[in-house]
Amino acid sequence: MDFIHGPPVRIEPYFGYRSATCLTISGRALRANKPGLEKRGRLQAIRTMIAQFASREEPDLAVELELKSTAGVTTRHAATTDREGYVHFDLPLSPAWDQPEHTRWETVTFHWRNRHGAACVDGYVLVPGTADGLGVISDIDDTIIETGITGGFRSVLRNWRRVIAQMPEERLAVPGVDAFYGSLGGGAVLSSEEGHAGERLNATRRPFFYVSSSPWNLFAYLVAYMHVRKLPLGPIRLRDWGLNRETFGSSSHGAHKTQAIQQILDFYPERKFAMIGDDTQGDFAAFSQIAVGNPERIAAIFIRSAGDALSPEEETARQTIENAGVPLWTGNDYTTGHEFLAAIGLDGDGEASEIVDAVEDEQVNA
Repeated sequence: MDFIHGPPVRIEPYFGYRSATCLTISGRALRANKPGLEKRGRLQAIRTMIAQFASREEPDLAVELELKSTAGVTTRHAATTDREGYVHFDLPLSPAWDQPEHTRWETVTFHWRNRHGAACVDGYVLVPGTADGLGVISDIDDTIIETGITGGFRSVLRNWRRVIAQMPEERLAVPGVDAFYGSLGGGAVLSSEEGHAGERLNATRRPFFYVSSSPWNLFAYLVAYMHVRKLPLGPIRLRDWGLNRETFGSSSHGAHKTQAIQQILDFYPERKFAMIGDDTQGDFAAFSQIAVGNPERIAAIFIRSAGDALSPEEETARQTIENAGVPLWTGNDYTTGHEFLAAIGLDGDGEASEIVDAVEDEQVNA
């Protein structure tokens, strides 16, 4: 490392997604080394996590995104990082790109220059397949992982050890989440194109999208956690944090999730979605707004009971979901039933039914 200038600028790509006519992907320019998230002792773990929050952003950096269309045409698109180092590409695809039969990951390339010269890094774009019309939108915090990262400044301080001092493989998973999400995903699929860089990421038959109020600084950490727990990978919508009321206010969590979920629905207007969350971070309120505005688009809602008794606002949200005619299930674990499978269109899927039977047997015997 150059101790005078620090690490050279690098781009951290976030997962993108596309349809036949649009592609969206983002990244962030940082003066920081790549995070080493493997377990290397408690002190190193603390240093690694602190580095994720202490990184220096690089504003006004020229970045190009290289795409190769399904017809084999290569193009480049230019953008500039904003004051926080983020760069966003929201690109129309014309003529329309082919859609695969099965969900897969495709590869794009970010190009920029740092003090060593030209640099590049691959980014990954999820492409939902045409063979299945269902997608899954999932919360992260206390839905798949016990985070303690949101819920107010006191909550962050109280749970500092889990956030700062534990590597992904040490984090507690919500019981049953791996089998439950595996059954909803319908099994892993690899790209059929030999040599395609996207083969380094597995895609499930049904695409997953994740929405969380956690900061973008935790992107690599959360991806590593999903790898360890063998959870379906998918685009993750996080937030830029600041030390202000907007970041720590409880209402902001639901507003962020509502907006992010609606954007996903608008991006895929022909697809239905199942939504999964919990009762600790405003998911009831966010999901109820989505259900009212898009009742025909929401196949089912599952809320994990992770906190105290429902507040009056959450009870109202529950009633709103039911009044919208959207199937709603709540429970303190991921025990599933055939009624839930029927509600989200999987009742005719024999393989999925067998997986759910196995999940239920495991939890009964646990």
